[in-house]
This record gives sequence, structure tokens and C-alpha cells, in this order.
Amino acid sequence: MFKQRVRQSRADYILLGQFILLIVVGIITLTSAGSVVGFTKFGDNYFFIKRQLVFGVLPGVIAFLVLSKIDYRMWYKYMWYIYAACIGLLLLVFVPGVGLTINGARSWISIFGYTLQPAELAKLGFVLFFAAYLAAIDKHVMNLKSGLLPAFLFTLGPVLLLVIQPDTGTLAIFLAMIFTMLWVAGARYAHLGMLAGVGAAGLALMILNAPYRVARFMTFLHPELDPLGIGYHINQALLAVGSGGLFGQGFGQSRQKFQYLPEVHSDSIFAVFAEEMGFFFAAAFVLLLVFIVLRCLRLAKQSTDNFGRLIVVGITTWFFIQSFLNIGAMIGILPITGVPLPFVSHGGTALMISMAAVGLLTSVSKHRNT
Repeated sequence: MFKQRVRQSRADYILLGQFILLIVVGIITLTSAGSVVGFTKFGDNYFFIKRQLVFGVLPGVIAFLVLSKIDYRMWYKYMWYIYAACIGLLLLVFVPGVGLTINGARSWISIFGYTLQPAELAKLGFVLFFAAYLAAIDKHVMNLKSGLLPAFLFTLGPVLLLVIQPDTGTLAIFLAMIFTMLWVAGARYAHLGMLAGVGAAGLALMILNAPYRVARFMTFLHPELDPLGIGYHINQALLAVGSGGLFGQGFGQSRQKFQYLPEVHSDSIFAVFAEEMGFFFAAAFVLLLVFIVLRCLRLAKQSTDNFGRLIVVGITTWFFIQSFLNIGAMIGILPITGVPLPFVSHGGTALMISMAAVGLLTSVSKHRNT
């Protein structure tokens, strides 16, 4: 399938530098945003940043170095093992004594006292599997019976497991990755339209079947209806973003992080960032994300094989959609879904896997001309 190696390209250091800048901004932001809740709950202003460094940055650097050194094409032959691992990870949340229910979703597991979300690992694994599968079927993806239908069936397993948990935010990210990777692989627009319709219908049913999701959606449309109830989160987030003005309150000077805004160290961290740093820095942060996406798309275009191209597209879609869902909720253009902001929100597993994904992107960039 792959060409013989001719020469190895240099890694895309501009893209790598952009990710490093994003991680540094995340560490600085979390240091401020998590200080109050860290002291209140654990008696340590630096509780969350310490955990982020120990369980996120440190193993993330190791994962990045390992995956950046390995030729990404090696993973192609392990596609079915990777798929089985993804299914197994998503099933772990239903194992008694292992799975945990947090905020109404059975999306977490606890192993030896360490809590993690298997879906974070499954995101990267699924990108590798689906990229390999689409590269293997090649032009057959245009055929409904021999291409798209089997691809749909293989995606059905992880999608249904996310529905059962239920994890609407992660499901939306998975569906976006599936759709975008199929589009880049060459699936017909009519088939993609059918797939998009099925996905939209499924998300709508998940919303309608859960009263709290309906309430979240209605609050998104009319946040003023219940400012002290279901609308509290979005109203406080808008207040934080708005009070930042053009130049911000100053680093460490957020008022909303003093137990007014929920989840300041995770889901709501962008609102704290905007409050402290102001519109110009918040806009610069969004521009950084845009530059990363554009640089990744450039890398996808330069890749000489479908497997590498689809890996880049899958990871880029994951980062972009997750960032869009998080920031969009904080500025009131999307309902709150509870997804964290990549590379910024507290979450050791999420940061480690995201850095591993960057390592995979680096590997693709090093072999893009071979």
C-alpha cells in the first residue's frame, strides 16, 4: 500500500511550536482558574495545576516523543487490534466496580484510585482505525454496499456505546470525525447526506429523551428564563466574558472563579481566560486555534498517502470541533455540552492523549514526502 521510503522530511516545527504555545497558555490559565476551587476543596491553590503537570504534561511528553519517533504507517497493520481496544475501553465504563457515574453520565472509570475517561483514549484509537480502514477500501468508499455500509457498521459500535453512557458531547465529536474523514476519503455527497441525517436524528432523539438536555437547549435559546436554575451556568459564563472588556481584569483577577461560575477549571475555563485577559487576548487565542487548524490542513494536503492524510484530518476535526463546542457554549452561540477545552482545561488523561495525537501529527509530517 505504501511507497518505499525515499527520504525523511523535517518535522513541521511551526505546527509543533503552535501546539507548545497552546499548552503553555493552558498551564498559565489553569494556574489562575483553578486556584480558588483548589484551595476551597483541597486546601491547595495549586492542586489542579500540580495534577495537570504530573498526570497530563509529564506522561504527555513521553507519549509525544514515542509516537513522533514511530513511523505512523506501522499502526496500519494493527488496525483491528486498535478497533477492539476502542470497543473494550468504551465497555469498561459499564463494568461494576470500575465504571463511575458523574453528572448523570457513566463515562468514567476508576483504576487504583486514578480516574479517567476511556472515551479520550478511544478518540485517538478510532482515528487510527478509521483512517486505516478507509485507506484499505480506497475507492470502494464511493460504493454504498461494499464501502460506505461496512464503514457505517464499524462505526456503529463506538457510537452506540457513547449513546448508552450517555455522552452527547463526545458523541458529537465522533460523528464529526466520521463524517469529515469519509468526505476526505471520497464518499459520495448523497451518501454523506444520508449519514448526516441519521446522525442529526440520533442527536435529536438523545436530547428529546432526556429532560435535562431539553432544558439545556431551551436555556441556550432563552438564557434569561431561569437565571438561578438551569440558566445559571450560561449566564455566569456570559457575565465573565462580558466583564473582561477589551483588556481584561488582569491575570489572576477573575471574580467569577470565586465559586460563582461552575467548573472554572474545566468546562468554563475559557470564560475565566476571557474575563482576566480581555477581548484582544481571547481573540488571539481563537486565532491561534485557527492557525493550528490551517497548518494541519496544509499537512494533510502534503501527505503522500491516504492513511496519513486521514489521520491528520481526523485529529484536526477532533481538536476543532471540541474547541468550537466549548468556546461556543461560553459565548452563548451553542448549548452547554460539558466538553473541556483541549490543551487548556484540567484533565490529565485528556491532555496526555492530546499530546500523543500531536506526536502522531509530527510523525506524519516527518514522513509526508516518503
